[in-house]
Amino acid sequence: MTTLTFTLIETPLPVQRVDMSPLVCQKLAGLSLDQIAAIELQSGKRKLRVDQLFHINGSNPDDISIVGSTDKLDFIGKELASGSISVQGDAGAYLGMQMKGGTISVIGDVGIYAACEMKNGLIQIEGNAGDFVGGALPGNKQGMKGGTVLVKGNVGQRCGDHLRRGQILVEGDAGDYCGSRMVAGTIAVMGKVGRYAGYAMRRGTLLLWNQPQLPATFNDCGSHTLAFLPMLFASFKTLNSRFADNGVAFNRVRRFGGDMAETGRGEVLVKL
Repeated sequence: MTTLTFTLIETPLPVQRVDMSPLVCQKLAGLSLDQIAAIELQSGKRKLRVDQLFHINGSNPDDISIVGSTDKLDFIGKELASGSISVQGDAGAYLGMQMKGGTISVIGDVGIYAACEMKNGLIQIEGNAGDFVGGALPGNKQGMKGGTVLVKGNVGQRCGDHLRRGQILVEGDAGDYCGSRMVAGTIAVMGKVGRYAGYAMRRGTLLLWNQPQLPATFNDCGSHTLAFLPMLFASFKTLNSRFADNGVAFNRVRRFGGDMAETGRGEVLVKL
């Protein structure tokens, strides 16, 4: 079977966004191309048939490709359970929201709330990502609960807000409040981070290549050689990323404990 490909033929109106949540692998299994073409996608107050927006070809619903994608396409890969989705272009908000498994890869940039409340799987973003990567939906207390998010560009503010489990790997920079209100999990940032990193974190690990501006409620615990770090870097070897390069690995860090305004069991590890 060949890749099920959706090629954008009409750019949505600037004020309208398109809900792509019906186009995930498990929901398309067993459907003919005619049935897929007749699926309706919400766009503002309108509902548009899939074939009004996309040329459709291919036959394998477990391998989906969205070609010519724009930042107006929201909820790509929502609740994806298995299979793969490839996005050729930019993606809108809520990419991989509540994802349960499988893989999503994006060639361009993505909007806010990528991987929010994700449970498992792999998301790889070649460009930049907006605010609240791996975060919780407004009003909820738990963000990403498992899986891996790899961002090769920069991420916005509050990356990993309310992170519960899993790992977020950022090759570029991160905005303010990176790792805010973390419950557990790991966030690694090769570039610079903004202000208030680890704000109100309870547990979990921030692994940083550059010294951040930390809140006053973090304690400097001195320099350490940590035996678990080589094992952590070894787990990145399967990724198509700078994190897989031997030259980026290290085990000597300066450790900061906090946030002491919370339980104080989180840690910020900065490369020495």
